Amino acid sequence: MFSLIRPYVFTLDPEVAHDLAIKSLKFNFIPESFFKVQDEDILEIKIFNKRFSNPIGLAAGFDKSAEFYNSIIKLGFGIVEVGTVTPKRQMGNTKPRIFRLEKDKAMINRLGFNNHGVEIVSKRISENKPNGILGINIGPNKNTSNKIEDFLIGLSALHSNSDYITINISSPNTEGLRDFHDQVELKKLLSGLNKIIKEKKIDCPIALKISPDIQDYEISNIIEVVFKHDINGIIVSNTSDGNRELLSDIKKNEVGGLSGQPIQNLSTQLIKKFYKNINKKIPIIGVGGVDSGLSAFEKITAGANAVQLYTGMVYKGPGVVKEIKKDLISILKKEKIKNITEAIGINA
Repeated sequence: MFSLIRPYVFTLDPEVAHDLAIKSLKFNFIPESFFKVQDEDILEIKIFNKRFSNPIGLAAGFDKSAEFYNSIIKLGFGIVEVGTVTPKRQMGNTKPRIFRLEKDKAMINRLGFNNHGVEIVSKRISENKPNGILGINIGPNKNTSNKIEDFLIGLSALHSNSDYITINISSPNTEGLRDFHDQVELKKLLSGLNKIIKEKKIDCPIALKISPDIQDYEISNIIEVVFKHDINGIIVSNTSDGNRELLSDIKKNEVGGLSGQPIQNLSTQLIKKFYKNINKKIPIIGVGGVDSGLSAFEKITAGANAVQLYTGMVYKGPGVVKEIKKDLISILKKEKIKNITEAIGINA
C-alpha cells in the first residue's frame, strides 16, 4: 500500500510528510488490521527483566513528545522509544532540517531536539498509559549552562513513566554533547545519575546511546565506565556526522546526522565490537539501517538483543514492522533457531 502513495509523499517536504504521518497515526486513519501480525513465541525476548513480545523497536526521534506512542505500538512494535525530551520545551534548529537522500535510501537530520519538555511529556504519559514497552530518550537543552544537570532533571521527571530511560550522549546536532564519550566526562555524568538514582530510589533501567563515529579505543573506555556505574544497557548507535564519501545524492553534504542504509554495516560492526567487550553482561539494542528481516537478523547475530528503526519506516511505510517480523520468523525457522535469543551474537 505505501509503495503506491510513496511517490506523492516524497514530493512533500520531509517534515510536512512526518506531520501528516503523525496525524494519520494519532487519529487512527489507517486500520490496525492492515499492519497487525500475531507475534510468535519465537520472537519473544526478555530485556531489562521485562518481556518484549518481539525485538523490533521504533527509535527515538519519530514521536519526540510522546503524542501517539500507543498508535505506534498498534503497528506491531515490541518497543517504542519517545524523545529526545529536554527539561524545557524547545523549537529545535531552523528549517529545513530534514533531508531525504533517496538515491542512498538515507536521511540527514539536524532537528536539534525539538520537543515539548519534560513537564508536558510526563503529564501526557501519566494520563495515557502505554499499551506496550515504552522507553524515554532524554537529553540537554541547547542553551543550558549545565548539561549534566539537564540529564538529572530528565531522569527525575520521567523515570516513573518509562520502562527504561535512554541517556542520549550521541546526537551530532547538540554542540558538545558527544564530549561525554570521553571517559572523564562520562564518569562525571554517570556519577551524577547514580547519585540521583540512590537519593530518589529510582528503579528504572538506564541505557546509554552512543555514536557510530567513535574510535576503537573508546569502546573499552566506555564499557569500563558503564560497568562501574551500573548502567543497564547500550544502544548502538545514533546517526553519523561523517561517512558521506560513497553517497550519491546531491544532498549528501547537508550538515546533520546521517541515518539509513549507508550506516547499516557501520553500526553492525560496532555492535560486534561492543558485544565482544561486554561479554553478555548487559543487553545491546542495535540501530542503524534496519529495514528488513535480514538486516534485523544481521544485527541480532552481531550481538544485539533487540533492534530499532526509523529511516526504514520513512522509506517503506508503517507496514515495515509487519514485514520485518514475518521475514525474521522465516529466517529463524530456516536456520532451525527455536527462539530469537539463541541467535544473539552467533556471528559476532
